[in-house]
Amino acid sequence: MEHDGTSLYLENQLCFPLYAAARLTNQIYTPFLKALDLTYPQYLVLLVLWQFGSRSVHEIGEQLLLESNTLTPLLKRLEEKQIVQRSRSADDERVVMVTLTEKGQRLKSDAIHIPEKIINSFRNDSISTEEITDLQKTLHKLIRVLGEQLK
Repeated sequence: MEHDGTSLYLENQLCFPLYAAARLTNQIYTPFLKALDLTYPQYLVLLVLWQFGSRSVHEIGEQLLLESNTLTPLLKRLEEKQIVQRSRSADDERVVMVTLTEKGQRLKSDAIHIPEKIINSFRNDSISTEEITDLQKTLHKLIRVLGEQLK
């Protein structure tokens, strides 16, 4: 490890490009999600529900790496918009289940082209589709490694 201070240079940080890329990516999503009256975290919840159907708050939190105190107000706003419905599990009343409403199901067809638009916005002469796919795979590995370390 270098002790001359170069390890503290911005360009030598792993956290900065991850942070900046995430922030810029969220900015690209914003107009597409605004048209659906959704925030990015709300969109992530919908992605889980569109893929897996009804889920408990705990299961959604595990998928999205979010705590229930972060999810609960987000889910409340989605419920106020009549996109999801929250209810107690019949098997265990401590468990809150989240289900898409008809409106939530219909939003899927409105959102279906967002991933393609996002990927297209990443493409240019300096980065290939293969590099983007490799980055995604690497980020998933990093998430797994960090998740294991934080357990």
